[in-house]
Amino acid sequence: MNATIPVYQLATLTETEEKPAAIFFLGPNSPPSQLPIHLPYRSNYYKIGLGLQGSARLHVNLEAYDVGPGSLVMLSPYVIKQWPAMSADFDSLSIFFTKEFIAANGGPGPDTFAFFARDAQHVLALPPAQAASIEALLRTIEQRYGAPHVYREEILRSLLHILLHETAPIYGALRGSAKAAQPRSHLIAAEFKALVNTHYATQRGLAFYADKLCISPKHLAETIKEATGKRAVAWLADAVLLEAQVLLLNPALTIGQVADTLHFADQSTFGRFFRNNAGVSPAAYRQRA
Repeated sequence: MNATIPVYQLATLTETEEKPAAIFFLGPNSPPSQLPIHLPYRSNYYKIGLGLQGSARLHVNLEAYDVGPGSLVMLSPYVIKQWPAMSADFDSLSIFFTKEFIAANGGPGPDTFAFFARDAQHVLALPPAQAASIEALLRTIEQRYGAPHVYREEILRSLLHILLHETAPIYGALRGSAKAAQPRSHLIAAEFKALVNTHYATQRGLAFYADKLCISPKHLAETIKEATGKRAVAWLADAVLLEAQVLLLNPALTIGQVADTLHFADQSTFGRFFRNNAGVSPAAYRQRA
């Protein structure tokens, strides 16, 4: 049995194309997704969406959000997503894109935006004026997405850059974090967290990440603590714990299979890790969930 959380590619949202999809727009008139998004999943794409009507329940890294009219949704490949509930009248506008698409030709990488971080707030309730502004921009993207043009990709990429830079100050203001030049420690922290998102299941020693960042483990530990207020080993433990918690929610998996998936030496070692970080045993967590 495959005990891993599925990773959906952007191509699974689109019709068959000659080359892999890099951008996709989903609106009220789009065919409904056939993916089982009511179950936990990851993606290889980023998403910005705006609720129009109806309501939905979204879980991001097991944190629950209510999505309704005027809700701005910002999701990255680094988070575990799940839509357990969606009203029959729920409608939204959503643009999906890959890192390669948005960063082509020297464009800004999506990971430079705070709202795509793993520990970001992933849904914001926008004031009416801001919701209307984002909706207008998404409508323009929708129109350009469906219109043939020799420079279609370039136009869409430019509009997407505008959307990202319109979203950034909205997110910063509503989250109380004004945009400012980031010190070196914050840049190292961002790179470290991106590496953790990729390698946490198999690499849990700071030496690996320090080597990737070309600094010493001691400097890495001090920098992460300074920039985030949390120890580097805690970031690693949190990533592993989240994965374990999601996998334990699947009753078809044994605790031993979860331990194997996360590359623990044995079930006992996994149990000690889980109890130390969650406060309960894997079995007790499963019963309580």
